[in-house]
Amino acid sequence: MAFIDGTVVNIALPQIGHAFGAGAAGLEWVVNAYTLTLAAFILLGGTLGDRFGRRRLFMIGVCWFAVASLLCGLAPNITMLVAARALQGVGGAMLVPGSLAILQSSFSPDDRMRAIGAWSGLAGVAGAIGPFVGGWLVQVSSWRLVFFINVPVAAVVLLVAIRHIPESANPDAAHHLDLTGALLGVVGLFGLTYGLTEWPGRGLADPLVIGPLAIGLAGLVAFVAAEARSPSPMLPLTLFKSKTFSAVNIVTFAVYAALAGVFFFVVINLQVVAGFSPLAAGISLLPVTILMLLLSARAGALATRIGPRIPMTAGPLLCALALIMVSRVGAHAAYLTDVLPALTVLGVGLSLTVAPLTATALAAAQDRNAGLASGVNNAVARTAGLLAIAILPLVSGVGTSLTNPVTLAPAYRTSMLLCATLLAIGAVIALVTIPSSYAAIRAQSGAPPTADTDTALPRRAVSPVMIYCAIGAPPLHPAAEEPADQASSGARSR
Repeated sequence: MAFIDGTVVNIALPQIGHAFGAGAAGLEWVVNAYTLTLAAFILLGGTLGDRFGRRRLFMIGVCWFAVASLLCGLAPNITMLVAARALQGVGGAMLVPGSLAILQSSFSPDDRMRAIGAWSGLAGVAGAIGPFVGGWLVQVSSWRLVFFINVPVAAVVLLVAIRHIPESANPDAAHHLDLTGALLGVVGLFGLTYGLTEWPGRGLADPLVIGPLAIGLAGLVAFVAAEARSPSPMLPLTLFKSKTFSAVNIVTFAVYAALAGVFFFVVINLQVVAGFSPLAAGISLLPVTILMLLLSARAGALATRIGPRIPMTAGPLLCALALIMVSRVGAHAAYLTDVLPALTVLGVGLSLTVAPLTATALAAAQDRNAGLASGVNNAVARTAGLLAIAILPLVSGVGTSLTNPVTLAPAYRTSMLLCATLLAIGAVIALVTIPSSYAAIRAQSGAPPTADTDTALPRRAVSPVMIYCAIGAPPLHPAAEEPADQASSGARSR
């Protein structure tokens, strides 16, 4: 639900704009309100899960997300829709880091990378399938169904969670919540996003642009200072003592900023400039979904064997090539010759990138910090997407309208080339900074190669079959001989 909602709304933006008479700034906020609260609170979500129980917070997040989705679907105007989208992001901030930390604490180390590969692959598939789902719902009914569909899905998720997910927690998690850090993070990200979004229509000299930008920068500086002084920081700066953890998050920022631009602009360009229907625009992205479904778990297994450096270099380079190709899609574009080849290359590149990127971020931190590490990496990814959607319309010259083909066409080409550049930068950073094996990454983090320090409450374990049958991955490796954590041991005993 959380990852689909990151992209599903993009396909419905033209219809939402027509329904509410919203301009470019209003439509950007429909996307950014969700990403803003998700990015701002995802670190707090990881901390809460480590302290109070990851399964518990995951289920609270699912319920919150479903209620917010219902409010989105019932919104009578653009202001209420933006507010409800912000509430959705809070729910996503509770369930996203918890889901990954649950896998980290529930699988033995030898099986963990495959589980993370499945998680990453399905997350990537969710983001890629969003435009298709949105296009179909918009065309057969209404854009409101894009949000209503989350309610029955949430009910299924809760039933599965109650039956199959074990509870786990970190006994060393902080007992004091870093509310100051959370507030400063929100202020910083909101100020920057608001100022950048309003810049094209008002100009830099306008007080409603320069003021929020200044407040946003000051808020982020104050956030870093507060985290350095806090006894229980939401973002422990000590995590970044690991060179690999710092490097992989820089790569994450570059890659996910580019991907946010792709999924925002491509589906709009296909409708407004190329003349595709909402359903056709959504279906156009299916090759990306299918390739990630088939290849992501295998890419995770490949990275386990050869190390993450090569996949994290080759993947973004392939994605950059795909964006150069897709930047040529304009009026009267033919799908088979102009769109399909580029999206095929993009699907292969994403499959190589997503699983090793996530696995490396977690391997670079100690297991007891699984919630924090996943929260930081997800926060970096969402912040990158947030800033990309705010900055790209500004630097590409799209103006105040995303539904005018005359201004959108050249802005789209510029945006795709900028995103390709970001991906190439990410590939170079990965080549230079990422170690050649996960063993080296684990050793650098100071974590034991096979020990897990989390405690887990005995409940029915996560079923590997549930995860892997969904993606057609090869069988799991036999369980490790070394002692694993209690959740993994419980899973094998059952």
